[in-house]
Parts: sequence; structure tokens; C-alpha cells
Amino acid sequence: MHKAIKPAFFMATLLLSSCSSSTTPESLVPTRPSREMTSSIQPAPPVPVASVGGPSMTAAPQPQHQEVLAWAGSTPSDHASAPIEPMETMAASRTGRLPVSESTVGMPATPLPLQRPAGMMETAALSSGTMSAAARSRIYSRQFRDAKPINFGKVQPRHFAVHGVDVSRWQGEIDWPKLRTQGANFAYIKATDGGDHLDPMFRTNWRRAKDAGIRRGAYHFFYWCRAASEQADWFIRNVPREPDALPPVIDVEYNGESACKMRLSKARVIEKMQVFMDKLERHYGQRPVIYTAPDFYKDNLRGEFENYPFWLRAVAQHPSKVYPGRKWVFWQYSGSGLSHGVTGKIDLNVFNGSEQQWHNWLNRQRGSGGVASR
Repeated sequence: MHKAIKPAFFMATLLLSSCSSSTTPESLVPTRPSREMTSSIQPAPPVPVASVGGPSMTAAPQPQHQEVLAWAGSTPSDHASAPIEPMETMAASRTGRLPVSESTVGMPATPLPLQRPAGMMETAALSSGTMSAAARSRIYSRQFRDAKPINFGKVQPRHFAVHGVDVSRWQGEIDWPKLRTQGANFAYIKATDGGDHLDPMFRTNWRRAKDAGIRRGAYHFFYWCRAASEQADWFIRNVPREPDALPPVIDVEYNGESACKMRLSKARVIEKMQVFMDKLERHYGQRPVIYTAPDFYKDNLRGEFENYPFWLRAVAQHPSKVYPGRKWVFWQYSGSGLSHGVTGKIDLNVFNGSEQQWHNWLNRQRGSGGVASR
């Protein structure tokens, strides 16, 4: 019996050795990460209709297909802030940081800063104000001043009914109720740039603007040396879905102060923008707004994205002269605005329409899950 076992054991050993030797080195190499692709190359899932309102931040854990917010657990300190590195400035509030090669697509994410993003704020806390619906929908007339006023010709900014602002960390502490009475009926608030920077004032501004009854949205400064999909993920992890928020904004422009000197072809610019915007549209249920400046628009965006709303910077001439033929929703007409409630200068904007058209436009954002430019 003992002798009969040895041949059987020997044969089993040979069989196991044969199986393991058939495993080639290639089968152990991780799959090569795929390149980011636009919906024109690879069809994207359909955009959900009226899916803007996400689940409460305090609700029970959701299935994996629900949005996953950064810092879902506790941090070393709820009050800790990551040190802010010196930032290169472009019009003070729009900057890129940390040049990263396009080879970072599919690579592990950059370590997250310790500061909690706005995505961790409870929805109930954001809507705890006692202001009535009528008070929140009230439109205040423009009381802003301009340190460098411009004569735009027949159509002046003061001819528009609905004015607003855009802000970032550079405005410091803002008296939002006071700013609203000066004519800030809407506000776009800097949230993120690139794939790893969160504006340190975003959380505070996001909450206080809403408490003051101001319709607000978040914008992302797009960084050309970072993968578009990573940037979209970073924005989504930091900006909560809320039914009354304005559509998210992608800010695309040249930044001569940035360490990223990459100048992409027009086709590559369009591709990266589409990747970013498709991902945001699927998540927020709203078509993103495109913010841009004259030189970048001339090189890359003329005749492109006809079904997207545009927010145009034109501080010397009316948009019709700077961007001929382009429909637009918002016009940034000044970077040198002055107002009670803010120390220093602030960007000033108008909505392209009457007060009633403004309310109609807001209602479409809540009900359609996507918008087109006016």
C-alpha cells in the first residue's frame, strides 16, 4: 500500500507542474488603461431626465451606482485644512495647479486634502433658512459700481434685468445678504481646478449664498495637462447635487501663468471638453455651461457646441462683436466691479433675458435635465 501511493503522488505532482508552467508572463500584467473617449467615439449612457435632486447626504448608504462623495467617512480632524500651495493666477480667480502628464489617465488618484468638500454638507443644513419662496425669488436691481466702466454702445449691462456675480477665494469673506441687495441675483462660485484642488472658500460660499436666497452654481477651471475624466470625478466628489442649483460650469481659457504650457489641437480640446461635460451631465442631469474668453474661443470654439449654453467674457465690447453669431446665456462684462458686501473687486455678469425669462429658464433647469443656449 505504501509503494502504490508513491507513483500516484508523483503523477499528481507532474500534472500540477504542467498547469502552472502554462501561465505566461503576459497574463500577469495588469490591463493597460484605456484612453478617455468622447461620446462621439463611444456612446455614453443616456442623460437622465430631471434627476438633479440627489439623495440626502444623511440618508442610509446607497447602492454603488449612486453618487459617491469624497470623505464619506471621518477625517483626522473635521476642522483641519490642507495647506494651500501658492497658486498661479489668471484674472485672480481662475488658476491651474500641479502639471500632470496625460499618462495619468487610469492612474491612482492624487491623495485628497484633509478639508471636507461641500459634498459632505447635509442637505437639510443648506435649506434650513426661513426665507419665503417669494423672498427667495425676488429680483434686486443693479447697484454695482465699476472701477473701470466701459461704454458698450446701444446695449449696456444696465439694460438687463437680472444681474449676478462670480466669486472665489480671492474675494475673502463675503457678506452675502448685503451682496444680494446690491443686485447679485445669481452667483457662480469657484469649486475646483484640475484634478486635486478645492477652492478653500467653496464650502462656505456655497452655503451662505443659498442662505441669502441667491441662486448659485459651481464652476471648474479646466486644466489642459490633466485627464478630463479625472477632473470630472474631482468636481463630482466636491459639488453636491441639489435641485435648485444652477447648471455646473466648465471654465476653458488660456492661462499664461500656468506651469502647464501645453497647447492642444482644436480637435483634442473639443474631445477633452466633451469627456468632462458628458460625465457632469450624466451625474447632475443638467447640461453644463461653457465659460470662455475671446482668444480661446477664436482658436477652438467657433462653430462648436451649438447645443450648449455659453457664458462669455467680454469686458471691452458687447458679446455680439466679440463672438459674432454665438448665442449666450450669461455675459461677464466686468472684472473690476465694486459692491457693498465685498472687499475689493468682483466679476459682474448679466443674464440674457427679462425677469420672466429668468424664472422660466430656472424652471427648465429643474424640469428638463438639460438645456440649450438662448
